[in-house]
Amino acid sequence: MFSVEKQREHLDCTMAGEFPGSEDQTSDRAEKMKKLEGWLNKTMKIKMTDGRTLIGVFLCTDKDKNVILGSCQEYLHSPDEESVDKKEEPRTLGLSMIPGRHIVSIDIDDITTSTLSNSFNSTES
Repeated sequence: MFSVEKQREHLDCTMAGEFPGSEDQTSDRAEKMKKLEGWLNKTMKIKMTDGRTLIGVFLCTDKDKNVILGSCQEYLHSPDEESVDKKEEPRTLGLSMIPGRHIVSIDIDDITTSTLSNSFNSTES
C-alpha cells in the first residue's frame, strides 16, 4: 500500500543553516519545497519511536520537523506486520501533531491521490 519514500528528507528543507545568498542552496531549497507541496493531502504512514504507527493525510510540517496529519488513525502495532486472522482495530485520533523527534520513518501512499482523482473524474462524466 505504501511506497518507496521511507525518509525524512522532506523535513530537511526546514533545517537551519541554509544561507539565503547561495544559489545552490536556494535551488536545493526550492526542490525540497516542491517535493513537500507534492505530498500535501496524500496519505502518510508514520512509525514512531514507541512502536506506534499513525496513518493520516499530510497537512503540514514546520522547522522543528513536526508533522500534522488529518483524519489520523493510530495502530499499536504496524498494520503491515499483522497476520490476516489477527487484525487490530485502529484508534481514531482525527487531527494530530507528531513531534519530529519521535518519527522513525515516513511512508507515502502514492495510490491515494491518483485513485481519488480517477474516481472523481469518472463520476463527472
